[in-house]
Amino acid sequence: MAYGKVITGHVDPIEKKPVTHYRPGTSIFSIATTGCNWLCKYCQNYDISQRRKIEGTDMTPEEVVSMAKSSGSQGIAYTYNQPSIFIEFARDCGVIARRNGLFNIFVSNGYDTPETVHMMKEFLDCITVDFKGNAEPQFTRRYVGVPDPQPIFDTLKEIRDKTTIHVEITDLIVPQVGDDLEHAVKLCKFIYDEFGPDMPIHFLRFHPDYKMMEFESTPIKTLEKHHAVAKKEGLKYAYLGNVPGHHLEHTYCPECKKIVVKRYGFDIQGWYLDDNNNCKFCGNNIPITGKLTENYKQNRFQFVF
Repeated sequence: MAYGKVITGHVDPIEKKPVTHYRPGTSIFSIATTGCNWLCKYCQNYDISQRRKIEGTDMTPEEVVSMAKSSGSQGIAYTYNQPSIFIEFARDCGVIARRNGLFNIFVSNGYDTPETVHMMKEFLDCITVDFKGNAEPQFTRRYVGVPDPQPIFDTLKEIRDKTTIHVEITDLIVPQVGDDLEHAVKLCKFIYDEFGPDMPIHFLRFHPDYKMMEFESTPIKTLEKHHAVAKKEGLKYAYLGNVPGHHLEHTYCPECKKIVVKRYGFDIQGWYLDDNNNCKFCGNNIPITGKLTENYKQNRFQFVF
């Protein structure tokens, strides 16, 4: 029912998704429909995701791709609401996008089915799967509206086994109710055991929104503790998100410990990798797909409709 009903179009930097190890510095044409399969009480996109009336601008897949190209974007992101809500439309856009030299990204909660993952194979290049509150079941039941986070873990393994899609993990850390370190350990162990030490994980700072205005923003120390958990469990590339200027935004070489990609928010300020994405200081290879281009800042932020 939401097919072709595009509620918003916006050009974003890929780092906003957040994605740091796939096509860094590129511009992404981001679209969404209304609706979601989750009921997050803190959703910053609630006017899109929780709208119960199907609305939007009627667009064909060809028109979406044309608009993405005319905006100067290198890819299309299906985001702001759960993209599997409009998987058929996303697939049709994505297939045409690939023919036109664009790549495709899902910003997803991972609450999908094997059939959805099978459709992803036809067009999807990258997905960031966003856990909430360390995937603690009581948190997801009370603040997300789903009985069990297990389908997210199942989806990730399905993507790993059945596709070649680039995956990154995010985890929204909500103070008081979604910041339990024991569950952070469980989540990081799962990522390490199933995907290995090179899987990027982003711990995101919560800010008050929608039905959780009485909560404070996540303390920086809480995020730093989660980062320490990830590193202790063997994950080499852990990041903090929504904290511009923090030193844990950067990519560090796990061998020589020097900064190889320096960031401030969504902006890349230093690039210390060679043409093969090897560390310029010690030669260690950093698992990043793509390299920074000279004109990467062009058209990185642009409101379309």
